[in-house]
Amino acid sequence: MDAAMYEDFTGSLHPRWHQTCIGGGQLEVDASILHLSYSSARQGQYTDAQIDDYGRLPRAQFPWKPPLHMKVRARSSHPAATLSAGGESEPYLRGTAGFGFWNYPFSVRGDVLMLPEAAWFFYASPPSNMALVPGVAGWGWKAQVIHSMRAGALASALPLALATVYGLATGETRPAGSWMQRLTGARESLLTTELTTWHIYEIEWRVQEAIFSVDGVPVLQAPQPPARPLGFVAWLDNQYAVATPRGAFRFGTVKSGAQWLELDSVSIEPLA
Repeated sequence: MDAAMYEDFTGSLHPRWHQTCIGGGQLEVDASILHLSYSSARQGQYTDAQIDDYGRLPRAQFPWKPPLHMKVRARSSHPAATLSAGGESEPYLRGTAGFGFWNYPFSVRGDVLMLPEAAWFFYASPPSNMALVPGVAGWGWKAQVIHSMRAGALASALPLALATVYGLATGETRPAGSWMQRLTGARESLLTTELTTWHIYEIEWRVQEAIFSVDGVPVLQAPQPPARPLGFVAWLDNQYAVATPRGAFRFGTVKSGAQWLELDSVSIEPLA
């Protein structure tokens, strides 16, 4: 495991970063700022600009585990979608974006497929609807923990399926929503932070809890976060995902104009 890392993007990208540019995605460093961007994205074609520190590693060697502290200074080209968003002409960030830690569950390197694990700041725009926590919108700019790989989680799968069928028959989805949260171990909080201005995002990832803050103000305290090794990722793409207590489950891509996500610095260091 790495002991600590500090990146202020002076000069070219450090060799630690695995770089991904798909469908017109670009990574550029200028004036000590990392610029993840694309000039346009088409529906039906995946577009991604991403850095990570796990792309060359098997999952067992991912570099980060608690207790540690992450700090990222970031901003984006567009604001987050509002709860009433939906029009194609509305100026909000489209697709998904974010930064933090996850387990890359859909590995193409031969690792065993896993359920998702994450502790990160995550954004998704409509038509995404990942309704993992009852009472929290299935899209938006969030502090989020997902801890699916834990004892007893899979035991929630059958009750979730039965509750979903019940919801489809009656329209009552609250039981399925509760079982969805039990299966995923999700904890999340919608953020009101303006994405287009610089902010400092922090995670104190400990064994028993993860504490998220923005500009020094706590926004989420999540018990029982993941404990397995995770990798750091920062990305901007045009993907969406739907997973709801009504049984809807699908993925896709959206179209957009020019968009970007900028990182000024990233630091990860151990906590006492």
